[in-house]
Amino acid sequence: MPQPPQPGRRRPTRGLKSIADVGPVAKLAHRARELDMLDRQLRATLPVPLRDHVRLADLRDGRLVFLAPSSAWASRVRLYQAQILEAARAIDASAYSVAVKVAPLPVEPPGPDPLKPLSAGAARHLRAAAASLSDPTLRDLFLGLASVAEKPDKTDT
Repeated sequence: MPQPPQPGRRRPTRGLKSIADVGPVAKLAHRARELDMLDRQLRATLPVPLRDHVRLADLRDGRLVFLAPSSAWASRVRLYQAQILEAARAIDASAYSVAVKVAPLPVEPPGPDPLKPLSAGAARHLRAAAASLSDPTLRDLFLGLASVAEKPDKTDT
């Protein structure tokens, strides 16, 4: 007969659980998937330039909330609110009104720094290292790297 759990002791678990299987997180993930699917379905009914600039943020108490990057795009969403509500009803989303909030687009993180060209001196060192290698594959890789180096300027000599 199994013993009842003692106070203050945890039940043994059988391995790790996915975070998506934890109650509140699973519910949140399910809601996010539903909103994403609804967003794709509703934006598909909008004209091309508009659908690329707005996103569905929420459906709460019968109100569809869209996000637009500027007031100009928000006005365009409002022009299509009858069409959006009709599409929502067609896919059994209980929506009765449309609201649009202006929210700036997320800032894109800066890309990696542009690669600096390989100097002629570095290319000489790579060729010298390649000459000392016995592995032909590795030697070819070093020589390939050396070949993309900056060509020395004839005016520098």
